[in-house]
Amino acid sequence: MDRERIIKKAKEVIGLEIKGLQGLFDSINEDFLKAIELLMSCEGKIIVTGVGKSGIIAKKIASTLTSTGTPALYLHPSESLHGDIGVVDQKDIVIAISKSGRTDEIAMIISFLKRRNIPIIAITSNRNSELARESDISVIIQVEKEACPFDLAPTVSTTTVLALGDAIAIILMDLKRFKADDFAALHPGGDIGKKFWLKVKDMMLTGEKNVPIVKHDAPMKDVILEMTTKRGITSVVDDKGKLIGVITDGDLRRLLERTDRVFSLTAKDAMTTNPKVIDQDSLAVIAAKKMENYGITALIVIDDEEKPIGIIHLHDLMRERVI
Repeated sequence: MDRERIIKKAKEVIGLEIKGLQGLFDSINEDFLKAIELLMSCEGKIIVTGVGKSGIIAKKIASTLTSTGTPALYLHPSESLHGDIGVVDQKDIVIAISKSGRTDEIAMIISFLKRRNIPIIAITSNRNSELARESDISVIIQVEKEACPFDLAPTVSTTTVLALGDAIAIILMDLKRFKADDFAALHPGGDIGKKFWLKVKDMMLTGEKNVPIVKHDAPMKDVILEMTTKRGITSVVDDKGKLIGVITDGDLRRLLERTDRVFSLTAKDAMTTNPKVIDQDSLAVIAAKKMENYGITALIVIDDEEKPIGIIHLHDLMRERVI
């Protein structure tokens, strides 16, 4: 096995793909804008169709559109000629994908769609093709050469169309002000779903046995005991139970560097004021992000009166695959 030749060929293929994407980047123009405007006006769903490898890309584009707030379906051109075309409603818009623009099955359904006045957006490399001529808007993909040595197997062309589909989906998502909560509603399962529905209150530790709390005048012996039995951190509260600080392992180390009279001090002498906290109704992913941003491993959970009611730890978030 010629290792150098394999590496060279891999880089050659990827280089051609990059060149294709650069060509796509440079070709975004008024036709693309018109396509976005038409799609934004859609009162029904987006029907995406294509044959062969273009069909596979069409399925992915339809899936991405649907998951980001734009209802879409993939329509197989051949099956559409045997009844499935009935899924196309008068309010729908069709995106037809064909590199050559001369695919027989696509041509046949385009004729049917035209008779019903269904708006059609073509994605093709052939500006002079029947598909381009018959469509309301044509987005032209410039592909000089496929990565296949015979310039036959769809490679560069499918990559560019896939990227174009992603651009369309994300732009529509942005224009429709599709939010994280909307995304969560469409992805209730798996690790993605967890990030958007799992809340701090679902994961935090509660109760006297789990939530570390000491009063501001507690001696350091009691503070250290509280910390060692409850994951190396404790909250510090005033006489009314309101959070006024926290003490971590790091605070103890810094205290030891300053004085050898640690056990003559109280919690107030060792605590960090204005600690980072979170409320129980926040998303768990927000808690994880806050820990990451501040380089900490736990957050005290407070109620509306700023009293500690729980604690959430980084490794609990990791175990639930929130991060």
